[in-house]
Amino acid sequence: MALHPEAAALLARSHRLGADPRNTNFAGGNASAKGTDTDPVTGGDVELMWVKGSGGDLGTLTEDGLAVLRLDRLRALTGVYPGVEREDEMVAAFDYCLHGKGGAAPSIDTAMHGLVDAPHVDHLHPDSGIALACAADGEKLTAECFGDRVVWVPWRRPGFQLGLDIAAVKEANPQAVGCVLGGHGITAWGETAEECERNSLHIIRTAERFLAERGAAEPFGPVLEGYGPLPEAERRARAAALAPYVRGLASRDRPQVGHFTDADAVLDFVARAEHPRLAALGTSCPDHFLRTKVRPLVLDLPATAPLEEAVARLKELHEEYRADYRAYYERHASPDSPAMRGADPAIVLVPGVGMFSFGRDKQTARVAGEFYVNAVQVMRGAEAVSGYAPIEESEKFRIEYWELEEAKLRRMPQPRPLAARVALVTGAGSGIGRATALRLAAEGACVVVADLDADSAGAVAEELGGPDRAVAVTADVTSEEQIAEAFEEAALAFGGVDLVVNNAGISISKPLLETTAEDWDRQHAIMARGSFLVSRAAARVMTAQELGGDIVYIASKNGVFAGPNNIAYGAAKADQAHQVRLLAAELGEHGIRVNGVNPDGVVRGSGIFAGGWGARRAAVYGVEEEKLGEFYAQRTLLKREVLPEHVANAVFALTGGELTHTTGLHIPVDAGVAAAFLR
Repeated sequence: MALHPEAAALLARSHRLGADPRNTNFAGGNASAKGTDTDPVTGGDVELMWVKGSGGDLGTLTEDGLAVLRLDRLRALTGVYPGVEREDEMVAAFDYCLHGKGGAAPSIDTAMHGLVDAPHVDHLHPDSGIALACAADGEKLTAECFGDRVVWVPWRRPGFQLGLDIAAVKEANPQAVGCVLGGHGITAWGETAEECERNSLHIIRTAERFLAERGAAEPFGPVLEGYGPLPEAERRARAAALAPYVRGLASRDRPQVGHFTDADAVLDFVARAEHPRLAALGTSCPDHFLRTKVRPLVLDLPATAPLEEAVARLKELHEEYRADYRAYYERHASPDSPAMRGADPAIVLVPGVGMFSFGRDKQTARVAGEFYVNAVQVMRGAEAVSGYAPIEESEKFRIEYWELEEAKLRRMPQPRPLAARVALVTGAGSGIGRATALRLAAEGACVVVADLDADSAGAVAEELGGPDRAVAVTADVTSEEQIAEAFEEAALAFGGVDLVVNNAGISISKPLLETTAEDWDRQHAIMARGSFLVSRAAARVMTAQELGGDIVYIASKNGVFAGPNNIAYGAAKADQAHQVRLLAAELGEHGIRVNGVNPDGVVRGSGIFAGGWGARRAAVYGVEEEKLGEFYAQRTLLKREVLPEHVANAVFALTGGELTHTTGLHIPVDAGVAAAFLR
């Protein structure tokens, strides 16, 4: 069925508004359109409203993200409205207003769109509008900025009553094109989609000009000595060193993925004298603090403080933050409030370095950081023309622990087994490494795709879904410097590392008398020494996080089975196999589990076999190279060929949460090679 013209116009308008971060933030705000369609039951006309549903994003909104409601039934709800004390009950009533299957779930703002007497309505959260909405004298400033074209609406929590308030304001002010909602955002309306969009942009751009022309030059005060930004290279190195410690603190109650930004707005904010006062006031707009918590954790040391001192102080501040958050919860919770969800910060500010933000996945963490940048811009605007005056703490609590918000959280799908875990896989550009990266990502992990071949690593990272799911790093595992850089990139991208797969390798297949010292050294440098270097770097990060972790070695049946013409490869694999046992014994006290997988004959998709190993092994066994996989299969007990995906399955079995008490184990993935049975 063709999309209704009004709905199509709504989607186009939403995309234009949502594409510009000056207009609204990710998943923030909503837009609607009203129009006439044919009722499939009666054949007559029916007045409908299309509105962005709960949880959608204006910039990427699709038809499936629209809720479709009958306007007569929605407006009839005013006759049964029980009053502001019971307004939450009205959300369930929206279901009885849906047209047909109704599309997406209606959001809390549905009443605002339906009750306002205008064919098109936008509700947005622009930084400029919220700056006026959160200014100490916001009502007076709104009048100065807009005259009577935009009306002030005092703070009220989103819901049915706010819809009634805005509808009354519009009716009483026929000259108005919209309103500023105290502590919240803006709403605009129009007779057509174009007029509504024009009015929204008029409010946003006029507020921007007002703040720029009227505002003080340095609303956050002078730069504090020692709090200015470190040079970029030093700043990012410091962030990478701090990230695992900060992520560990932010994950006390539940595992979190991290995001780092050193955006100019953040660096300037934390360098200025007023940042402690403003940060303590917290964010204001509900869209902000639902993602950032009511306030951030702020390190109160200069950028030049020694790393050890900064880490120790962060731990002290974290304990204070948790105590303060619990006190906040206990001050405002009622007997029927949802249980406290967690007392760890979502935002951590570090002067001279930047901001760490956290969430259940990378996108959530990144968006939390983006919202705090929005909050900083709001504070800047409000302080420039007045004073920043966010809504009362009790109101923040009402929204943070709103039963409707709790119900939205309950509707979220259960997390996948590796959700909030960060994996680093070496040799991940092809073969077993690629298959392992794909499987771990499919199970919810963020993946650092490490490979000597930058193009292959980049292609796999893109295949996994891009920066919110995976990043590519170029890593020669024989280089301590490149390994350190790979883990630094992991820390900056995701906050740290929880799961490392030592997979990088080559294979030199020669008889003893033809094996050179260079062959031996190269084979051992990549697999024995390389695995040691990667595991050592992983252990440093994992012990800093204090979250435990997994290290998995892709060893080989050749570490157990003595095959011909294979001295360098087999000895290196035996070295790896014993590293598993040694590290399991050493790292267990830190909750780090170390296990291995012993594959055999993984021919298809293998970079090692494609690089000449296959031809040499085929010659040893007297078979055609293209039939080497079949040959390996026939010598097994199960007569099955081993594929990269089978090895990846074993890695997931070891790390996916079912084998929580297993360490020091080698799992054979060889279809049954009796000579390689572990005894």
